[in-house]
Amino acid sequence: MTETQAPPSTPLIVVSNRLPFEVKREPSGVRFARASGGLVSALAPVLEARGGVWVGWTGIEQIEGETPAVPPADGGLRYRTVPLSAREVAAYYGGFSNGTIWPLFHYFVARVQIETATWRAYDRVNARFAEAAAAEGQADSLVWIHDYQLMRVPMHLRRLAPARRIGFFLHIPFPAADVFRILPWSRELMRGMLAADLVGFHIPEYADHFMHCAERLLGCDIDRGAGLVHFENREVSVQSWPISIDVAGVEALAAQAEPITTDAPGGITRILGVDRLDYTKGIAERIYAVERLLETHQEYRGKVQFTQLMVPSRERVAEYQALKREIDELVGRVNGRFSDRGWSPIRYLFRAVSPAELAAMYRETDIALVTPLRDGMNLVAKEFVACRLDGDGVLILSEMAGASYELQEAVIVNPYDVDAVAAALARALEMPEDERRARMTALRARVRSHDVHVWVKWFLDAAASAGHHRPLSPVDTVRRKLEHWLAGRARVALFLDFDGTLTPIVPEPSLAVLDEQGRQSLLLAARSPNVDVAVVSGRELADLRDKVGVEGLTYVGDHGFEIEGPGISYRHPAIQQYAAALDAVARDLEQLGVGGALVERKAATVSYHVRHVPEGERSAVLRRVVAIIRRHRLRRSYGKQSIEVRPPVEWHKGLAVLYLLQKRYGAEWASAVRPLYIGDDTTDEDAFRSLRGMGRSVLVASDGAAASAADYALPAPDSVHQLIRWIAAGGFAGAAR
Repeated sequence: MTETQAPPSTPLIVVSNRLPFEVKREPSGVRFARASGGLVSALAPVLEARGGVWVGWTGIEQIEGETPAVPPADGGLRYRTVPLSAREVAAYYGGFSNGTIWPLFHYFVARVQIETATWRAYDRVNARFAEAAAAEGQADSLVWIHDYQLMRVPMHLRRLAPARRIGFFLHIPFPAADVFRILPWSRELMRGMLAADLVGFHIPEYADHFMHCAERLLGCDIDRGAGLVHFENREVSVQSWPISIDVAGVEALAAQAEPITTDAPGGITRILGVDRLDYTKGIAERIYAVERLLETHQEYRGKVQFTQLMVPSRERVAEYQALKREIDELVGRVNGRFSDRGWSPIRYLFRAVSPAELAAMYRETDIALVTPLRDGMNLVAKEFVACRLDGDGVLILSEMAGASYELQEAVIVNPYDVDAVAAALARALEMPEDERRARMTALRARVRSHDVHVWVKWFLDAAASAGHHRPLSPVDTVRRKLEHWLAGRARVALFLDFDGTLTPIVPEPSLAVLDEQGRQSLLLAARSPNVDVAVVSGRELADLRDKVGVEGLTYVGDHGFEIEGPGISYRHPAIQQYAAALDAVARDLEQLGVGGALVERKAATVSYHVRHVPEGERSAVLRRVVAIIRRHRLRRSYGKQSIEVRPPVEWHKGLAVLYLLQKRYGAEWASAVRPLYIGDDTTDEDAFRSLRGMGRSVLVASDGAAASAADYALPAPDSVHQLIRWIAAGGFAGAAR
């Protein structure tokens, strides 16, 4: 690719499936012609002024061995192609993009194709686009990624260029969670988009759906008011801002348009529909509505003509061929039924038209019938309004189009309700001139004040400010996830492991010390009227109380076999029942005489520590220990560099926590208190599992909670103390929704 020198300012990198060119392969080579359209006309000057690169596919399949064709540079704007083979186009574009995402996001669930091969191709091609974008610009360049074909690009780009500011805009609807999660790879698409700093949608409804999916599918904490999703210790800005058109350019075309000559009789009221051939556009339903109008309002026969301009699209796809046949037959049937004396109710055009010709059609149309079954925005509605230089005309608009959120002065209809659309047509035909002009004046003012140039400026400004949020600390992340849940009850039952949770792991259990910060945190929690604190440990109860030394807490020792606290004193019967067997195990373990090993006999259990046993000897030592435990018919569990020997009864930290909750709050404790358990050890996993669904749990581990039953993770005891202080201060109060 021929490179041109970029201006010294930080460039903008635009990434879209297609480059902004019409491309044709001719005998003399590949010919490029700049595509028309609002987005191109708005972005090209920005890219040229600040310097930039447009990354995309040319639209022609790459032939093996052929040098990829690249459009020539245009001032400060360069182009970078992502070559795609015929197989890649079929799988990535025709397959997953248009066979899976397109119907799903437009709620045509029965048309969705679920194929692992096309998903993999989609992800691979998205990675290629990301590589092309990463190779351009500077470390802090802004990359603006467009639309549903490239939803995984932000994630791949974030890995390749972590410092890039990334914006993503989706130009189609984003579906509700119950529809979106039909897709087996819904979470992967969410992770792809959430790697951006700013994710943009046309209307608030789509942004709300996206944030709900982030919360429901990925467990993200969201702030709907601020439009923020907290994902992987970052704040992702989620905003809505509807795209528009180049109003000045469209108005200029309308002003210069030549009158259209037709063979229709004079005095005809013109109705217009303009669509690409697609099942989402509601073309057949629209024709049925015209037929219903002529059935129910015979006075309009011979006095109205509906022109349907249908632009060819995906003509080689079987279902689109079938759709065209259906529309062809429908038009023929309606015309055959109602045509009379040189008048036909439907004028059917199946071809592409130039922007100038389309502007002329808009200008001379009396009623625009824009009734897609689902549409992210629909710019036809805005183009029609911009072309109404005379301030007259009626726009009938589907409530399923994003444009209906803005263009409220249109006549809004449900496109599936044929009778309602026919009634709207009758209303438009009968509407007084002053009402038509009042509606159109308001529509024109809104479209003119918010054209595509304003939209581009908004996105660039929003993207520039996004990504500068303070990264969330691990404590902030957990706090945000917990606050709404905790606020659902008046009281919190806080269960805390000791070693590795309240204190760092030390070489010898006797060396563990609760520092002053930790002690003050527990004192604050103990004094809080809404917090009930229990320290749960494998340590013997007396040792645990001595190590913590805070009055008013509940102490759960020996993995739950001993419990002491306000209003409760409990010793499990197995302590006495298996005392002799535990004494015998402790004696046999001592007699092993392993250097560096430590035997700790507690009231209800025995711990065998191997932290100081040479690493190469530990496996053999542990096998001998297990044999002794089996000989005495006792149970074992594994801690950090230790084996815990227990009575052979079904009792552990998790059951002890449930016992304590029931004793303190009654059988219906789940409606009275929010239990939160924080621990670091494999023995704490029993508590994590016991509270699943009824409480929340936090694993203290530097490498996160991926292999744990815990809900969340904190890296170290000091972060646990921060969380305790926040809970003790009642920081979650009032957060309930």
